[in-house]
Amino acid sequence: MSSAVETLSNGQFQTVYNVFSFALASMLFTALFLLVSQGRVLPRYRQALVVSATVCGIAAYHYFRIINSFNEGFAPTAIGGDYTLTPFGFNEAYRYVDWLLTVPLLLLETIAVLALPRATRASLLTKLIPASVLMIALGYPGEVAIDTLPKMLWGAASTIPFLYILYVLFVELTKSLGRQPAEVAASVKRLRILLIATWGVYPISYLFPVFGLDGADAFVLRQVGYSVADVLAKCLYGLVIYKIARMKSAADDPVFAEQEFEEAPSSEARATAAA
Repeated sequence: MSSAVETLSNGQFQTVYNVFSFALASMLFTALFLLVSQGRVLPRYRQALVVSATVCGIAAYHYFRIINSFNEGFAPTAIGGDYTLTPFGFNEAYRYVDWLLTVPLLLLETIAVLALPRATRASLLTKLIPASVLMIALGYPGEVAIDTLPKMLWGAASTIPFLYILYVLFVELTKSLGRQPAEVAASVKRLRILLIATWGVYPISYLFPVFGLDGADAFVLRQVGYSVADVLAKCLYGLVIYKIARMKSAADDPVFAEQEFEEAPSSEARATAAA
């Protein structure tokens, strides 16, 4: 999709460019950290870290493409002057391609780190993955729509699978948390709140035109909002997944806990993990 904004001030262009650069660096180095940290958790939890690193890696690639498209899409009129839209335009479809790949993987890493029984894991993923793909696929036509009515209709359609994902995460997944150590269950609950809070930024930015916010300022706010939400939903989320994997590893194996934390887990944590 080409941007409908035709002119950005120098300050607006630099703001968007710097936010894109921040997001790219965050994604890239979070992915590297998660990959090299696999040895700090037990083998059964390493899949979650690999998936989380993959999420950040995919996002880093797409931010690289977004930055290239942004540079090609706007050209300076003079040194220190405004930037005007070029015939290449700015392609925001890269974001939706990224989300189509990374949102299902975010849900996968959430389930993977809990090491649930195979049947429970398969049931949750069968519900979450198709719903997440449908949510993104239905949102894209509304993103590119010019008129308010189709934007609202596609946005409403995209909200249906979103609400279903909330139901699965907050109702069905909760049933599985009773088997987790108390501190792990608490972290997973906070993890779900983080996911929903960051996801909440996307529809607000999506609906800017409906709220009457348009033009260059709205374009900058949308790009900043999407990018900050991406960093929180992928990088911060991945680091919390790493923390949960470490806690579960310590609860599962007292020897690991003693080596990594210089103390064994409490008898309550071991009893909860064994239950």
